Amino acid sequence: MYKQLQQRGMNSPPINVSTLRRMKAEAEPIACLTAYDASYAQLVDMAGADLVLVGDSLGMVIQGQETTVPVTVDDVVYHTRIVSRGLSRAFLVSDLPFMSYATPEQALDNAVRLMQEGGAKMVKLEGGQSQIAVVECLARHDIPVCAHVGLKPQSVHKIGGFKVQGRGNLAAKQMTKDAKALESAGADLMLLECVPNEVGELISECIDLPIIGIGAGPNVDGQILVLYDMLGITQGRTPRFVKDFTENTETTLDALQAYVSAVKDRSYPAKEHCFS
Repeated sequence: MYKQLQQRGMNSPPINVSTLRRMKAEAEPIACLTAYDASYAQLVDMAGADLVLVGDSLGMVIQGQETTVPVTVDDVVYHTRIVSRGLSRAFLVSDLPFMSYATPEQALDNAVRLMQEGGAKMVKLEGGQSQIAVVECLARHDIPVCAHVGLKPQSVHKIGGFKVQGRGNLAAKQMTKDAKALESAGADLMLLECVPNEVGELISECIDLPIIGIGAGPNVDGQILVLYDMLGITQGRTPRFVKDFTENTETTLDALQAYVSAVKDRSYPAKEHCFS
């Protein structure tokens, strides 16, 4: 009974939104990874990751899809539920998949499912100022929100592929406006994907939210990678920002700990993992 109260006395109590804000304020890097099942979730948690995302990337790395678009709410609820069973400390975030938040009402219904049925502590959605009403609705109902700007994988067919975003002054300014608007709407966290280093740094300086980067350079508040990418499981060409952390390690846990350490000491991402 009262598990949350008991956990407060742990040496490493569970991460929450306040923890993430404190980490940003104290310039402590936030180490994040995706996970899709209980076994990997437990290892990620043991390795010291601060945040775990059940991403719709599961469509590509688990289901073998070409994009994230076919992933359903049922898929994410299922994977969130089993990932939650492997976590003790890490903060659990789940993606709202493609077209599951077209209206504030739909977003609210599906966010409730991810939290009640799946056990998510926060939901993530892609989009800029067009999602303001959705974010405001979720925030008004005390649902923590992670906004996602930059490269938006759910929009891959619209933008013509997985391309770096925010190059050029106009694009960078628009992305910054989007980030500020999402913060004002009530977002609690921001994921910034595939942008030049200077854009990551600019947005990080313009908003107070913790910013988690994936291909957004070293000057943001944390880093995230797809679990299967950083473990060298993904075959074929991988994005520039990916590093295989299984090199010079003996076990999966060693590789996960190496990743967390590299994020914490800011040796990852290095220059070769960044965009200009």
